[in-house]
Amino acid sequence: MRYIVIGAGAVGGTIGARLHQGGHDVLLIARGAHYEVLRRDGLRLVTPDSDETLRIPAADGPVPTRDDDVLILATKSQDTIAALAPWTSDLPVVCAQNGVDNERMVLRRFERVYGMCVWLPAQHMEPGLVEAYGHPNSGMLHVGRYPQGVDELTTRIVDDLGKHGLVARATPDVMRWKYGKLLGNLGNAVEALLGHVPGREDVLRRAREEAVTVLRVAGIEHATPEEEAESRGDQVNVRPIEGSKRGGGSSWQSLARGSGSIEADYLNGEIVLLGRLHGVPTPVNEVLRREADRFARERLQPGAMPMDRLLALIDERSAAGSH
Repeated sequence: MRYIVIGAGAVGGTIGARLHQGGHDVLLIARGAHYEVLRRDGLRLVTPDSDETLRIPAADGPVPTRDDDVLILATKSQDTIAALAPWTSDLPVVCAQNGVDNERMVLRRFERVYGMCVWLPAQHMEPGLVEAYGHPNSGMLHVGRYPQGVDELTTRIVDDLGKHGLVARATPDVMRWKYGKLLGNLGNAVEALLGHVPGREDVLRRAREEAVTVLRVAGIEHATPEEEAESRGDQVNVRPIEGSKRGGGSSWQSLARGSGSIEADYLNGEIVLLGRLHGVPTPVNEVLRREADRFARERLQPGAMPMDRLLALIDERSAAGSH
């Protein structure tokens, strides 16, 4: 079986590298300067206790496929449709992405779709380089068939992922875990806008409380932080990497790279969507979604939003929604 990793950034690069180290056939799909470095020099994977350059085959677009190929989609959610458009819909797709809408989008074209709940602290800021901060394993991955269940391919994927540097679990209710992860990912926009200033935890708490209310009204179950912590245990702990400064999560990195887009529509925006569908106000998540989009569009640097300005916008939105 060959794993084609579409989007060989922080998450995709780490998963691809660990599968390669486990002896599996891997092809990395990347673009621009990152692809050029991968093709020329290989992928450099740096962890808290290792620094290796891996010669993994790479391409910058679709290639002839085989019957035993598995697509691992590790792009941001806003890139899902474009990233999969050139690929044959006969292949299984594993959505190694934040948010909960990708699997549904992919299922329109691909019959075999798998959800992957990713807990994998990593950074990709330079072409050819991925820094994975998890220790003793780089990440924990829950995998299940979408919308529900575990099949033979799920088991095989989980076995392959678990051979080197990753913890993987076959999970029939994988979307329940992804909704739990979504609650934590609401903080991505908070971090991207505010940086690491004191008081940001209170904004995240308010965003999460909104989201928990929305999910309850919508009748959507989610894993709890306690379940997540128990599942992870000490298998994936964030450790420093010598000579590397971890700036922030995936949304922070999107702004820092000036990519021009950000995933907030599929994180905070998912809560806003559900709130509108079920008549629940979501002013905190709406402001976070809107301002994160603006920061990306205007290519503003992460952490440039003053706390008092963000709180004023939230208050303004709350007041407008009450009339």
